[in-house]
Amino acid sequence: MRVRQEVQAVPRQAELKQLDVVAGILRDAAGRILITERLEDGPFYGLWEFPGGKIGPGEEPEHALARELREEIGIEGGTAQFFLRLEHRYPDRHVSIRFFLVDAWRNEPTSVEGQGLRWVTPDELATVDLLPADLPVVEALRSR
Repeated sequence: MRVRQEVQAVPRQAELKQLDVVAGILRDAAGRILITERLEDGPFYGLWEFPGGKIGPGEEPEHALARELREEIGIEGGTAQFFLRLEHRYPDRHVSIRFFLVDAWRNEPTSVEGQGLRWVTPDELATVDLLPADLPVVEALRSR
């Protein structure tokens, strides 16, 4: 007797893109925080975020932060202190974000890429349309 074996295909969920990201929480002497607006050519256009970007292959987070802040808002040097790490899942990607507090830097932050810039108080952050991944930082900053 021969038994026929059936093989059933089980669809796999699409693999989520994994992104490792750094973000700088720049605070001025008055305690205000710099946020930047997402550009039109990327996802989440019009939402606000803390400046930063992807960590390159083999790049240390602190070096990625310095590079991203230079490329995005034109600042150099400074003092960055690790603040918080968050994981966030979007429908098409999983993002791991390392946030750093930045209290000193050279040059005035400017819109190098044409994005909007705003200085806001920690309380005002709660009223801004931030990226969903950045929302938990608001409460962490307000309770600090």
